[in-house]
Amino acid sequence: MAFTPFRDEGESLSIGGLTLENGNVRIALYGRLDIRRDQESLKNLLVLKEQIDAIIVSLDAQKSLPAQASSGEVTHEMKNPF
Repeated sequence: MAFTPFRDEGESLSIGGLTLENGNVRIALYGRLDIRRDQESLKNLLVLKEQIDAIIVSLDAQKSLPAQASSGEVTHEMKNPF
């Protein structure tokens, strides 16, 4: 099950214990994927490779990419509660 990179539709994909979470400004990868010498590991790696390749194609198609994008997180100072 592939998703379109950087199109935030609340999509996420689990591969073993690894999760790819799609967003407008970033794609998050988190969790753990154990790779063993077995068919399940090969299948998981091929799915992961398909997703990584799609992300690379999407980024490569951009006209100009900044050297480093901002995190996209909006933060503000909070009063110390102590």
